[in-house]
Amino acid sequence: MNRFALRDRTDTLDAETQHEDIVRILATQEFPWDIEQALSFALFRTYAVPSIGVLLYQTGEFTQRTQKRYDDTVLILDTILEHGIHSPAGKSAFRRMNQMHGAYDISNDDMRYVLCTFVVTPVRWVAEFGWRPFTPHEVKAWACHYREVGRHMGIQGIPETYEAFARHMDDYEARHFAFDERSRAVADSTLELLTTFPPSHLAPKKAVNLFARTLMEDALLDAFRYERPSALSRKVFRSALQLRGKFVRYFLSPRETPYFGRSRPNVRSYPQGYQVDQLGTFPKGCPVHHASPADGAAAPARRAHGGGET
Repeated sequence: MNRFALRDRTDTLDAETQHEDIVRILATQEFPWDIEQALSFALFRTYAVPSIGVLLYQTGEFTQRTQKRYDDTVLILDTILEHGIHSPAGKSAFRRMNQMHGAYDISNDDMRYVLCTFVVTPVRWVAEFGWRPFTPHEVKAWACHYREVGRHMGIQGIPETYEAFARHMDDYEARHFAFDERSRAVADSTLELLTTFPPSHLAPKKAVNLFARTLMEDALLDAFRYERPSALSRKVFRSALQLRGKFVRYFLSPRETPYFGRSRPNVRSYPQGYQVDQLGTFPKGCPVHHASPADGAAAPARRAHGGGET
């Protein structure tokens, strides 16, 4: 397949009405590894807002069951991406996510900020480390897609354009990034989990930790009171990622079949399969939904690796 065949395909799709198809191509074929890393860092940076990081610490999910919480997040979002926002499986995934969020006192401002990170961080990551940047057409589709995701989450005041998403994220972080030891504990647990992911598990933990810190801006490092890496360390690790992008561009062909999150080796909590409406946490006020075939809302059971129906 021509190296630019998928870009040419996204160019033929309408950014406003076919954004799901464009995002699916970008996330599962064109940049599957890059977007996986970018979304992980998008979530990570939200911990530096104390109202978010402290809440996550208080649930215990991100410090005591870090792997499961990571997997649940991936699989819920993966279901929406694979099956579509308006599909029965997608509706079941939104219902599960909204049940969990609804069980806690989360402000609309924080929800909107987290949504912004999921829009902006992948675009910026791919521009710096991907084998090519998103086209303006793809950026528009990416923003349109997450506007629709945010609408299904009940978020109010969602930015209209990618540029507005970026301004809102940057302004929110400038106003709200601050140190809290509980947020730091959530960040530490997440970095510890990162050291267990292949191929990172083959490297010394200190090296993996340093690598992660070279990808963080000073404001984010300072919010966690992490030591700033040296300019040389930043140059070495960031250059390595950029070299990876060049290798992908010149030596690899685009994926002909989608690579969904449930097939990643990092997702390890459900070797026997899972039901989307059973993922996540069930705190008080968060009922388990048992969908009947009649309501058309039950998501299919999936194996964590391989993606076949069980």
